[in-house]
Amino acid sequence: MNIAPRLTVSLVVASYAFVGMSDRAVAQNSSLFNAGAQQQQQRAPLTLSDSSWTFQQAEEPRTVKLHDLVTVMVDEKSVMISDGQMDRKKKGYGDLKLPSWIKFYGWHLGADEFNNGVPHVRGELDNKLQSQANLETRDSLKFRIACNVVDIRPNGNLVVEGRRTIKNNEDTWEYSLTGEVRPESIKPNNTIMSEDIAEMKIVKREAGHVRDGYRRGWALEWLDKWQPF
Repeated sequence: MNIAPRLTVSLVVASYAFVGMSDRAVAQNSSLFNAGAQQQQQRAPLTLSDSSWTFQQAEEPRTVKLHDLVTVMVDEKSVMISDGQMDRKKKGYGDLKLPSWIKFYGWHLGADEFNNGVPHVRGELDNKLQSQANLETRDSLKFRIACNVVDIRPNGNLVVEGRRTIKNNEDTWEYSLTGEVRPESIKPNNTIMSEDIAEMKIVKREAGHVRDGYRRGWALEWLDKWQPF
């Protein structure tokens, strides 16, 4: 006779009976599970700040007011590649004759007899044009500029505007930026990325000795604009 299965069933039944006789089963204090309602009321709720060793309190969002200053981090890059090719061929043939015409005989108008022969024009046209163009441009603009909050929209968006002028001897650099940004896009360190600014307009001007070294003359600028040839 096999006694082991009966002994196992008896131990399980005894365990359930012992649990049923007890009022409640209390877990360890360090456990995340609480069996009794009274113990749950006495125990403080678990929070991440009290339980995690690496928890760092997030900074409260900064309230931006009218005429506050914010720093815009401008980092714009653009790449354009364009290829164009044209192959045009045109042929034409013409044979024109004038069998009759008019002629003045004194004060009278009559038909011309063409004593020297009928006027005759014959011609051929063969036109062929081939052209190919390749264009590749890469632009990069990176700088920091402090902007003033000049307006607050009814939906809470901020209108920022900033200007900066740098003058070194005879050389002058001017920067200006305008745009609209959400308050949530302002980082805790009071900076804004240019990619988060809507309707952004950036103007950069240079004047002085450096600019004069590579700028086009008025004649070359006119030729590039109108391209007469």
